[in-house]
Amino acid sequence: MSEKNICIIGAGIGGLTAAALLIKNNYKVTIFEKEKMVGGRALSFNGSEIDLEKYKKLLENFNMRIAFSEPNIKKIFDKKMLEGYCLDLGYHAIGGGVLSNLNSILSELNMHSEFLESYVGLIKNDGYDFPFLSKTDKIKILPNILRLVFASEKKLRKLDKISMSETIKRYGKGKMKDILEIFSRSITTINDLDKISTGEMLRAQKNLYKGSKPVGYPKGGLGNITKKLRKYILDNGGKIKLESKVEKIIIENNKAHAIIVDNKKQEFDIIISNILIQNLFTIADDKHFKNNYINDIKALSGTGSLCAYHSLKSINHELIGKTFHFIERNTNFDGKDIVGMIDFMSADKDAGLSPNDSYLVQSYIICTPNEAKDPEALKKLKGIIDKNLEILLPNYKEKLNWALYPTIWHLDGVAKTIDKQKPEIKTPIKNLFLVGDCVKSPGIGFNCAINSAKILSKEITNNNS
Repeated sequence: MSEKNICIIGAGIGGLTAAALLIKNNYKVTIFEKEKMVGGRALSFNGSEIDLEKYKKLLENFNMRIAFSEPNIKKIFDKKMLEGYCLDLGYHAIGGGVLSNLNSILSELNMHSEFLESYVGLIKNDGYDFPFLSKTDKIKILPNILRLVFASEKKLRKLDKISMSETIKRYGKGKMKDILEIFSRSITTINDLDKISTGEMLRAQKNLYKGSKPVGYPKGGLGNITKKLRKYILDNGGKIKLESKVEKIIIENNKAHAIIVDNKKQEFDIIISNILIQNLFTIADDKHFKNNYINDIKALSGTGSLCAYHSLKSINHELIGKTFHFIERNTNFDGKDIVGMIDFMSADKDAGLSPNDSYLVQSYIICTPNEAKDPEALKKLKGIIDKNLEILLPNYKEKLNWALYPTIWHLDGVAKTIDKQKPEIKTPIKNLFLVGDCVKSPGIGFNCAINSAKILSKEITNNNS
């Protein structure tokens, strides 16, 4: 066992992955998590084991609330309608499916996650196309797609400062325009094409060309992945301390060396933060950082969405296992055109998310954090989701058991935009590191978080070998 003693603040997917990889490299690791469960914003919960107040509190802790429900939320819990369901906090598909970065990292730990996978269709006013691209479409646009996606890193760095709106002007004709408009929004969870970096979007898209289908969802929900990582950590000598909120990171002489938790000081050789980067200075005194670093961190913002979970008594079996995009044109939302997704992978019984006599459908529509808090904006967003679900499932409300619409204003910890760059994993303070979807790492959201853990593990191991 290495003499280095490492503390990780936060048991989100980035923190858990980092802990597992560091333990594999013989480090002593302790995770401190303020909640009663692991997973962070990518956690799942058992609908049979949670009451209304606990659910509301859980959402509140992760910058969320229930915007709408059918029937009202109190009746859903009073009638125990969520029994037998496994629900995520908010909708998280995983780009790259079974060949995603996740399974690449799990394989290093001798583990594997079973995935449901889907091509992506497009909802239209009179029905849908599935898959989104026909074989003829693919032949026509494949050269342009490959030219973009397999550009060299040197080329991608040049494209980092080129907006998707500029790229679409150059390459966007016919179905190619639809692909660039819709996929760039859904991958980054940003609607404004002027803010989306072409380079970052193309890096994220590379996962989709490894041989698996574009969208994946783990069997058993996101919580199944965190259970695997948690078990690995505990089985291999790591520690996870739940309901343990870190109150302060102690920094002296430009070096982080201890934390305060439960009013007690604990010394560590390396400290890793997996909390929202915007909250860093609530536990680390900003007097130790330069003004430009402080200002850059405080200027960062997350992405938002309105999610939806629909439980249905019956469903068109042709839809089960499929995923669909939709785009609403000429709205008054940020970016004018807004994109969302309706996912029937969760309705597949192999997903294990609902009782045998019901089907669970997951959806989301992209918005800004401010729009995710605006009651009037949320009404319009709900209407767009419902309209598109109605196209796929006419008269679906006649088959409805219940519906929940969680709104979230930190779907991703930090939005990857041209004007706001995520910070490096290594901070200006010695022995203080960052991990998660808030830092500079390939991919978006879930993939960004696990990739950051891999980079972090290599950084620490190489510098201490």
